[in-house]
Parts: sequence; C-alpha cells; structure tokens
Amino acid sequence: MEYNDMELMICIASRYLEDDSIVMVGTGAPCAAAVLAQKLYSPRLTIMFEAGGIGPLLSSMPISVGDSQSFYRAIAASSMSEVMETCQRGLVDYVFLGGAQIDQYGNINSTMIGGSYQTPKVRFPGSGGANDLGSLCWKTMMITPQDKRRFTEKIDFITTPGYINGPGAREKAGLPPGCGPYKVITNLCVIGFDEQSKRMKVESIHPGRTKEEIIENTGFELLWADDLVISEPPSKDELAVLRNEIDPYRYIIGRQ
Repeated sequence: MEYNDMELMICIASRYLEDDSIVMVGTGAPCAAAVLAQKLYSPRLTIMFEAGGIGPLLSSMPISVGDSQSFYRAIAASSMSEVMETCQRGLVDYVFLGGAQIDQYGNINSTMIGGSYQTPKVRFPGSGGANDLGSLCWKTMMITPQDKRRFTEKIDFITTPGYINGPGAREKAGLPPGCGPYKVITNLCVIGFDEQSKRMKVESIHPGRTKEEIIENTGFELLWADDLVISEPPSKDELAVLRNEIDPYRYIIGRQ
C-alpha cells in the first residue's frame, strides 16, 4: 500500500511499545503511535499525559495533552505533579521527546539556535517537562525528520540530556543508571545507540532509502549495525486504523 513518511514513522514507533509498559506522550506523532500500539499490539499499554491523564482508553487521538479525551475511561485524572512524580519513582518505561537539534549521543536542544542564551538567533519554547522526562524515564524515543541542520555534531544548547558525552556521563551527572536514549525514528531509518560508546547506530533502513542518503543527511559520523535490515513498511491493518480511527482528519499524518 502507498504511505507517506509520517505514517511510516508512526507505525514503526508503535511496534516498540510492549504490552504492560507505561509510555509518556505529548500531542502529535508520539500520541498517534501510542494509540496505534494500544489498538493493535499492546492492549494493556498505559498511556500517560503531562496534564494528568493516566491510562485512558483512546478511541482517537487527543488534540492536546489536556484534551478531555486524554482522561476517557482513564485509571486516574491526576495532575502534572503526580505524573512527574511517577517518572521520578522510576515507573515510566518510555517517553517520546522532540527538539530542534540532536547530536550523536542523543542530547536534545529545544531551547535556542545561534548567538547566546540571552540573545539567540532563534528562541524555541524550551524544556517544558522534557528535561525531567528525558532524565527520569527509562527509554527516550524521538520521531523526527532527518537532515544535517537537525542531526548536528554539536547542538547549541542541551535542553534534555542524552548520553551527554559518552559512557558513564549520565551517572556522573547524577542521573539514574540504566536509562537514556533508546530509538530515533526518522523518515530515513531507525537509529539505536551503541552499548559501549553510547553513539548513534543505524539499525534499519526504510524501504527505498539508501545508506548514502542517510549519511548525506547527518552532520556527524554514524555507526552501523552488523545485522542492518530493511524496515518493515506499514501494514494494511496499521494504515486502516491510523487513517480511519486515530487521525481521520489528517492532522498529523497529512503533514510532510
């Protein structure tokens, strides 16, 4: 079946969310991926929203983290402090984050580009809860287009720490051991992180894409898995649920 890049990224992301796990999501593609996983693969997946919705059963995609749908048939309608405390207690398995820049260690910038912190060329919204979530949840995932401006050798500001500058750096900074960046799902490939060096390692290439194209759109040297494979494209069932139930108005999957 025909599909676009956004549909591909959402479908791939949904497959990583195991049953009986807990995922923190915001609006957009991460939310669509979580709802798709709950509908097709992981019926006991617990979805959490920063505004306080815990464990809703979602028929479609909420338009914001505070949308009334994010509390539909939920375990609890709590608060932001309760949700963040749950992350702090080490109970949240996955979180999806976004940003303007990411480096080879998974550090994310969603604060500013160019100039200084006081007088940047571009100012972004900043952390919100991203620093807390990336610091405390077990596995951080990202869904993003891939190009050299975004995948850069040195980011202008570390809003959310990844593996900082290599092995042991998170622990040295006082962050919980065993957590950190997990997968980066782009329009070109799926990237994991090398166990020893903590650098980005390409694990699968999407259908129709090439290694050369990935290198051309990355501002640093990538590692490559020995068992590099072709990503599984969206199935007919995934696309039907995504298009007809989760995002029928194409708010997210209509973006290119």
